[in-house]
Amino acid sequence: MSKLKNGICMLFIVVAALGCSLKKQVLKTDATLINKIDKEFADADQQYRILMGNLQTDQFPKTYYPLKDKFETCKSDWWVSGFYPGSLLYIYEETKSPELLKETERILKVLEKEKNNTSTHDLGFMMYCSFGLMNQIKPKPAYKDILITSANSLASRFNPKVGCIQSWDASPSEFLVIIDNMMNLELLFWATKATGDSSYYKKAVVHANTTMKNHFRSDYSSYHVLNYNPQTGNVQQKRTDQGYADESAWARGQAWGLYGYTLMYRETKDPKYLNQANHIAGFILNHKNMPADGIPYWDFNAPGIPAALRDASAAAVIASALLELSKYNEGKQAQHYFKTAENIISELSSESYKAARGTNGGFLLKHSVGHMPKGSEVDVPLTYADYYYLEALKRYKNYTN
Repeated sequence: MSKLKNGICMLFIVVAALGCSLKKQVLKTDATLINKIDKEFADADQQYRILMGNLQTDQFPKTYYPLKDKFETCKSDWWVSGFYPGSLLYIYEETKSPELLKETERILKVLEKEKNNTSTHDLGFMMYCSFGLMNQIKPKPAYKDILITSANSLASRFNPKVGCIQSWDASPSEFLVIIDNMMNLELLFWATKATGDSSYYKKAVVHANTTMKNHFRSDYSSYHVLNYNPQTGNVQQKRTDQGYADESAWARGQAWGLYGYTLMYRETKDPKYLNQANHIAGFILNHKNMPADGIPYWDFNAPGIPAALRDASAAAVIASALLELSKYNEGKQAQHYFKTAENIISELSSESYKAARGTNGGFLLKHSVGHMPKGSEVDVPLTYADYYYLEALKRYKNYTN
């Protein structure tokens, strides 16, 4: 009888194991692409040495205009300031270049004062993509303190009546929130884990819930900007400043939403955020105007498609987000996300989008679009395109699901 029981037990174990193997498909990286990624980081090491040489002591890179041979920088208080040190650190992790680490440490000292900046919602971009990454690689109590102070500054912009963190300062009768703000919530989740204070976590969740309720259309595309009444919390206006039209789907805005709700699921494990991320991914990947190579037009409803400009920055954010999102899904859906990200990375790494060594002002990617309606940063390299491209490369190289 004991042998029979043992046999039955073994049968259940085998069946259970078989069921798990069928349910969870193992996604494998491509060896050829991995080898190419190693070369990409070696190229990035050389490119960013050029970029370093183009900066004055207190400058951060924004973009470069190849036709004019003009390099454009910003000060530490501009929203993109954290991407330069973040990119340096992603490259350093792969190449171990002491020069890049030294430059990171130098520029972080310039950036540090922004921990007290309560006039911007972009402290996640500015401080977590820089000091947050540095604290993971080479932890120090000073970095932790800087990040906590930054989280307090960000949290100070939360309005409980609206249920959001204010993005752009405006008149007293307006409370403006942009979809980009979903990206800054990661800093608040980190702060709760670092301090044990749940208030950061709660504000992030309320902001995400309010955004999910109001920012998205029925097809899961999103508006760029919502204008709330700060006294009542009612929505006063929905618009799209950096896209083609208020009712169009600005590509990078869709990418921010995809990435933002993917990280919301990572931090909370609440299935409603996974569901939201999957719906946003469905809108992006199934859109009739999504090119086969995965590099979106600057707006999904841009005039002139298929001659409209592409946006490599949106593609980089989408690729990085899909790699993570694939881990939270199963079967064909997970494989679709993974393969799409793989294809985007391959395309961005091609001569069509990746700059040759010694060109592009030291930036890695070509052909991003910043603010088309204003004619600002159109068809140029952008510092955040490089950052999310490098993040996608790293996530692919280290991928396990």
